[in-house]
Parts: sequence; C-alpha cells; structure tokens
Amino acid sequence: MERFDRTQARTWLSTAVEEARAGLAEGGIPIGAALYAPDGTLLGRGHNRRVQDGDPSTHAETAAFRDAGRQGSYRGTTMVTTLSPCWYCSGLVRQFGISRVVVGEAETFHGGHDWLAEHGVEIVLLDDAECVAMMRDFVRENPALWNEDIGE
Repeated sequence: MERFDRTQARTWLSTAVEEARAGLAEGGIPIGAALYAPDGTLLGRGHNRRVQDGDPSTHAETAAFRDAGRQGSYRGTTMVTTLSPCWYCSGLVRQFGISRVVVGEAETFHGGHDWLAEHGVEIVLLDDAECVAMMRDFVRENPALWNEDIGE
C-alpha cells in the first residue's frame, strides 16, 4: 500500500489546528480534528467542547465525526487530529473502520495511535511544532482541566 502524502497531511492538519484555536478562544481545550473523504473532500470538522458544552463526550474527533454526518462507509477516510487520540476516540476510529489517522503530535499525550496501527489503521505522525507548543502552553496554564480531560 502506498504511504499517505505527508504534504497533504500537513495541509489537512491546518483545518484541525484552526479548530483547536477556536476551542481555545472559547475557553476550552485546544484540540481540533477533521474527517476527510477518500477523495479529499472535507466531511466534517470540530474541536473539543467538553468545557463549553459541559459534555465529557465531546472530544475533537467525535465533534468532527458528528459534523460529517452519516456516511455509508468510512473506509478510506482520514481522521486528522492535533493530538494523539485518546482511547475513546481510538475506539471510534476502529468501530467505524476509519482507515487513516493523521496525528499532529503525540509528545504531550501519547494516546491510542500505536494500538490503532497494530489493528491496521495507517498512522501519520507529524510531530508538528505548533501543535506541541499549543498543548504544552495549555497544560502548563491549566493542569487541573487537562488532568480532568485525560481522566486523571
């Protein structure tokens, strides 16, 4: 199988970064995501809204997934996220057969992307400096909220 184009991955990551910035501006946790169709069409986008909505299930990936609406199949789709997906969001990827996950960074939080790779999901880890800096700043300034978000 041909590996995914990293230039395309970085372009798509910009959508997720925009979402993360929007979440931060709203007083929330700066994690953003986007779901792309196999042909590159943006299906949905979203950001973590746990704080804004008081809903612990509204992670960036679930927000993007919901925004995409019902799809007949998720094969060939790509979930793009600014941060390694947690177990909850990793389960969503596996449950619906999303083929690829582009991860902005896994330095701040190493979620379930290794597990996804072990189960046949293509992982594109970008180690994006902007994603790392945004999360590091947030964690430093909001440790209690961050620990709540990751379940500690």
